[in-house]
Amino acid sequence: MSARILAAVMAVLLAVYIVFVGHRAVLLLGSGDAVGIAMGAALVVLPLVATWALWRELSFGVHASRLARQLEADDALPSEELDVRPSGRVDRAEADALFPTYRAAVEAAPEDWRAWFRLGLAYDGAGDRRRAREAVRTAIALERRARRS
Repeated sequence: MSARILAAVMAVLLAVYIVFVGHRAVLLLGSGDAVGIAMGAALVVLPLVATWALWRELSFGVHASRLARQLEADDALPSEELDVRPSGRVDRAEADALFPTYRAAVEAAPEDWRAWFRLGLAYDGAGDRRRAREAVRTAIALERRARRS
């Protein structure tokens, strides 16, 4: 629940930033000064990029949560119990030891979104956030494709 609250706070802060930058862009565009107009035009791009980034991250979170709930309902989430450190993080050595199993599952069924999602969880447990997000994005795309078929 705290991750959702943090995401909501960050989204609100980014929305406020977008409004302020957008307002400043309009003021600069209306200044009549060539430099002000150029800066205003440049500032128009920033809110657009920020809006796109916000949408992309929120969309990822919503879709990943939906897939996790679906796996949980199907009782298909990884069942291994891993030790955690006092900080609450998973013991990386244990997570690394489980990784080959999930990688092999993806190699055996590359079109199975469930296997990709579990691989994403394994990457996350091993501390590789970039690959975890890539695997979960692949799972989302495969699940969408399966739903459309």
